[in-house]
Amino acid sequence: MISKIKFSFSNKLWKDNLASWYFVTVPKDMSTEIRSNLQWQEEGWGRMKVVVTLNDLEWKTSIWFDTKSDCYILPVKAEIRKKLSLKEDDLLNVDILV
Repeated sequence: MISKIKFSFSNKLWKDNLASWYFVTVPKDMSTEIRSNLQWQEEGWGRMKVVVTLNDLEWKTSIWFDTKSDCYILPVKAEIRKKLSLKEDDLLNVDILV
């Protein structure tokens, strides 16, 4: 079994107005560290499977490498936003296991 590496960060929830998706950006320094050491885990289009914990809610998802920002972005589905009463610009404390 491969052990997971935990990354913790805080960032604001933002909305992509073109697609109506909501995301949290993984900070640049963490994105660089993840990509430098774990890029071999990417599965195409810069997608990497992770386990996320946010406000005691845990779920499996993926982070995506965004070449425009040079950072990974974490999509936050409507189901999660509804359960946690999240809205755009909320500051989120996120843990991801890669």
